[in-house]
Amino acid sequence: MTALSLVSVSKRFDQVVAVENIDLEVKEGEFVSLIGPSGCGKTTLLRILAGLEKQSSGEVKIFNTSPLRALSNKDIGVVFQRPALLPWRTALGNVELTLEITKVDNSFSPSQLLTEFGLGEFLHHYPHQLSGGMQQRVNIAAAMVHNPKVLLLDEPFGALDEMTREDMCDWLSRIMVQTPKTVVFVTHSVDEAVFLSDRVIILSSRPARIHDIIAVPFKKPRGRLLRTNSQFLDYVGTARESLYQVIGTNGGKPCLEPI
Repeated sequence: MTALSLVSVSKRFDQVVAVENIDLEVKEGEFVSLIGPSGCGKTTLLRILAGLEKQSSGEVKIFNTSPLRALSNKDIGVVFQRPALLPWRTALGNVELTLEITKVDNSFSPSQLLTEFGLGEFLHHYPHQLSGGMQQRVNIAAAMVHNPKVLLLDEPFGALDEMTREDMCDWLSRIMVQTPKTVVFVTHSVDEAVFLSDRVIILSSRPARIHDIIAVPFKKPRGRLLRTNSQFLDYVGTARESLYQVIGTNGGKPCLEPI
């Protein structure tokens, strides 16, 4: 079943065209990553899917309804780069807040979800008592606890150090097998995209267009030893080469303005 559908989607901010003529279908349960030069429009595309921005033209469907309706139906969970946790609420309290807002009936148990996320001993810790990786796990739990059909992740590991990022990727790969979701994941890390994804979508310099799509065949969950596998390294190399082609068409200059 098609979970997400974008047909000829474009987005303009005054004189700036951020996204142009995007055609993409994402199947239910598929994990798709978006990579591209800085400022090329990845976050804009994610915000359109989340119903936080309206496309200037084209059609967007989330399980055959509009993003705004899907958002209203509590079918979407969104995670941004920095954890959006309330400092006066514990890890458990921050996750419970989602249920207080959404009031859904088919939710996960917040304490059980956090325990599955490896935070069973930290339920009553406050954000300042947690490491960056732990805070982001709480953040993802808060986006998933109401059991949305779609999870949209905007560089959720971008503020973490390299080893913690690898740990979080290993963890997310396991969680997405245990609790399958349709996922769109924005990242600047080619290695991260290949490790986690069923498909890697490489976007052009602004305005964002689809430059290349790379299907990744490895079984899930994927452990860290996969990163030393020669076939995995070949896929990373193919994705990098495609990304370098994009950067080369922009004269080697990244889009510096965040869009």
